[in-house]
Amino acid sequence: MKRAILLSVIAALGISAHAQHAWSLRECIDYATAHNVNILQAEITVKQSEVEANTAKWARLPNLNASGSQSFNWGRTQTAVKDPNTGDYITKYVNTNSRGTNMSINSSMPLFTGFELPSQYNLSKLNLKASMADLQKAKEDLAINIASAYLQALFCKELHQVAQGQVALSQEQFNRIEALEKIGKASAAELAEAKARVAQDELDLVQTLNNYRLSILDLTQLIEIETPDDFEVANPDQAFLLNPLTPPEEVYASAMLTKPAVQAAQARLAGSEQSIKIAQSGYYPSVNLNSSMGTNYYSTINRSFRQQLSDNFNRYIGLSLNIPIFNRFATRNRVRSAKLQRENYALQLENTKKTLYKEIQQAWYNATAAQSKYASSEAAANASLASFELTSKKYENGTATAVAYNEAKQNLLRAQSEELQAKYEYIFRTKILDFYKGIEIN
Repeated sequence: MKRAILLSVIAALGISAHAQHAWSLRECIDYATAHNVNILQAEITVKQSEVEANTAKWARLPNLNASGSQSFNWGRTQTAVKDPNTGDYITKYVNTNSRGTNMSINSSMPLFTGFELPSQYNLSKLNLKASMADLQKAKEDLAINIASAYLQALFCKELHQVAQGQVALSQEQFNRIEALEKIGKASAAELAEAKARVAQDELDLVQTLNNYRLSILDLTQLIEIETPDDFEVANPDQAFLLNPLTPPEEVYASAMLTKPAVQAAQARLAGSEQSIKIAQSGYYPSVNLNSSMGTNYYSTINRSFRQQLSDNFNRYIGLSLNIPIFNRFATRNRVRSAKLQRENYALQLENTKKTLYKEIQQAWYNATAAQSKYASSEAAANASLASFELTSKKYENGTATAVAYNEAKQNLLRAQSEELQAKYEYIFRTKILDFYKGIEIN
């Protein structure tokens, strides 16, 4: 008897004995979002897209480069010597060692690139938009998975509490029959049967506790917590209500405006238009503004280093024009490839829309079925409770057998379990619909 009571108490305390803080669904989602590897990788992709957009933004600016070289020569080389008659410097070749220094600064700025640069910038902004939408989709997918695991943990938790009640009822019944057996009003067989029922319910209690712990393990692994120890899910703080379901057409209309999968597909389709313009820029001539400054020094010239740098200083500014004439059909094929990519992205967008509508339809029918299932299971659970209470009174008055009592008790347990399952299935299905409507999962 003491063992049964102790087992029941341990099982009753098993869920919350070590819990320091009960995690809400929102806290689980936020923690997972901050630690999930896939989310972190998606965030890096967004940052890379931001860098690419910034690079494309400043591509119109002129560049500025400095260069310098130092050379050493052996053998015949030109040198300048002073003519003793005229005083002019003349060039002649001599066998000697020499060295030369060259320094320059040059700059170039694109004036016209066949609209390639603005198209590149527009494409980079659309790629950034698509990568941000991909990040948001990854977060939403993770939130859905966590919501499913979280509600499964809540279901197992409540099922465990139902099992606790069953153990208490069985223990109470055992105590009653034990007292009757002592005064000769109950047989040893009835006492043994009651004891067996207590043992079976205790076994079920341990099993529900194990199921709850496994559900907690699944949840903590999903949200990237190292150990499930001291982890507890918080009970919902909102009353459970059956609310009217939004028709799938209205849900789809909302989803088309908010779902990141659609936004990403739309951004990539728009980006493919810019890719066509980039490819077509190869048909146009390009114009660049170029400028440079430089000077040099040669050791064979009979002038000082500073004097040569001053005398040889030069400046240049000019325009360069490049006109494409024939490039082995490379530009034509790049344009064709870009147009095919646009068709592919158009099909991807259409498929994304169709998939989204199918998912919403499925979610709505699942929610409708879950709503009907819960209403039926709730009615069945209430009926089973009334039946058990009536049978229990009859059994206490001696007008019902132990078999009838145990059968009514098992029917109650089964009805309560089915009601809990239907309840959390309905909650999950309605959260899926809210997700498609753009409502944050909490």
